[in-house]
Amino acid sequence: MSDSRQPSLPDDDDIDPRRTRSRNRLLDAAATLLSTGGVEAVTVDAVTKASKVARTTLYRHFQSSSHLLAATFERLLPQVTTPAPTSGSLRDQLIDLLSRQAALLNDAPLHITTLAWLSLGPTGTKDDTDDPHTSGALRARVVDQYRQPFDAILTNAKARAELGSIDCELAICQLVGPLVFARMTGLRTITRDDCTTLIDDFLAVHRQPAVPSDVVGAV
Repeated sequence: MSDSRQPSLPDDDDIDPRRTRSRNRLLDAAATLLSTGGVEAVTVDAVTKASKVARTTLYRHFQSSSHLLAATFERLLPQVTTPAPTSGSLRDQLIDLLSRQAALLNDAPLHITTLAWLSLGPTGTKDDTDDPHTSGALRARVVDQYRQPFDAILTNAKARAELGSIDCELAICQLVGPLVFARMTGLRTITRDDCTTLIDDFLAVHRQPAVPSDVVGAV
């Protein structure tokens, strides 16, 4: 028996520019609401009113308000770029990187808002709670944003020679964790001197012990 089923057609979003425009209008409206009123301001009613896009159209693009919010956060976050190789010691490179991360957290409240929202896990209706993919893409984007520059430094030959094998994910938690905690609690503003202390403490624990020259000669 021959198969009479029709071949699958491309999604309407890929062939109908009106769908793309309506999605962009929804995300533009959500981004404005997020920037001016915070997470609580990004509701379905507020977004449809500001964008002048029908509620039914919103739900064709986003399964729930949490999906819409996650897509909005993802859109606002800057693109991940791997830093260019820099000269200087491993210590200097790590201090520079951690200082840039601290400045980003201090100067860009969106990053803290994003981290706080992600840390809450699924929120909202039962449908949101049952969907493990609501914030998956956003979470992966945030992780990559922190992981890539540290991986570029901690996995190169210079770092391996000085530190040996190291768990990069744990290293990120050890180094970035204090910055996020300080910023989210308002405990203090992390300075470059603070970053230097954090890096020196990290290196003191992870540096491989130097082999005495007489032992090297004997070998």
